[in-house]
Amino acid sequence: MAAACNGRLGEHFADFSVLCTDDGVVEARTQTGARAGLAGKERVPHPGRERHEALPGDAGEPAVALEDVTVEIDRGEFVSVSGPSRCGKSTFLSILGLLDTPTSGRYYRKGRATDRLSPAERARTRNVDIGLVFQSFNLIGDLTVYENVEYPLTIKGASPGERRRRVMAALDRVGLAARAGQRPGSLSGGHQQLVSIARAIAGQPPIILADEPTGNLDSAGGATVMKAIQELHTSGSTICLATHDPRYIALAKRHIRLFDGRVIES
Repeated sequence: MAAACNGRLGEHFADFSVLCTDDGVVEARTQTGARAGLAGKERVPHPGRERHEALPGDAGEPAVALEDVTVEIDRGEFVSVSGPSRCGKSTFLSILGLLDTPTSGRYYRKGRATDRLSPAERARTRNVDIGLVFQSFNLIGDLTVYENVEYPLTIKGASPGERRRRVMAALDRVGLAARAGQRPGSLSGGHQQLVSIARAIAGQPPIILADEPTGNLDSAGGATVMKAIQELHTSGSTICLATHDPRYIALAKRHIRLFDGRVIES
């Protein structure tokens, strides 16, 4: 699910707020007044309520994507997010990754309200602090594996030497250094997803958001991808993983289950 900031038709958010107290603790408050302190040095923002316009045939009633969601994720945690289709998993991760923006309310990251960030600042935060892994890989077919992993570093302004060091380190970490010169189309689905993970970690972000990263893979490819994600967590990354697969849910240290836009287990 996408948000209005991406220009999708007929989608918007309702109110929620996040307050920063004098002692530096961040408090999330939903429209109904639920509150939670967000502890830890690395704070990940969370949505309160989001509404999507009704689809044709829904009698004009808005469909709630996320409602009264109050969650805290501490630095270094490995959290899985699961639930049936259209329960709000992708919307949840999109807000965490600053891909979607609420139309009202606010949350803070590193002491600053994210609604006050310019588009360039939001993009820089995604590029520096957050690694995004998608189910559909989102690789550029005309570029080599190396160039796909290098591209975000180029945007970031890293020097050629720094880019090469980081790209090869990331590819080596996922076992694909020998395939740096190949095009994505020549790789298996599992290897393409590993390239997307290498792209996500090349910038050494502290947070990895993975939206159904094994959804298009067979069991062997899925196991390879999850091994790489587990290693990232072991090295200190904060992981938030959306998945349907009970095998991968069990790998997380904590599980958040969504149903009809609400947290029913955490």
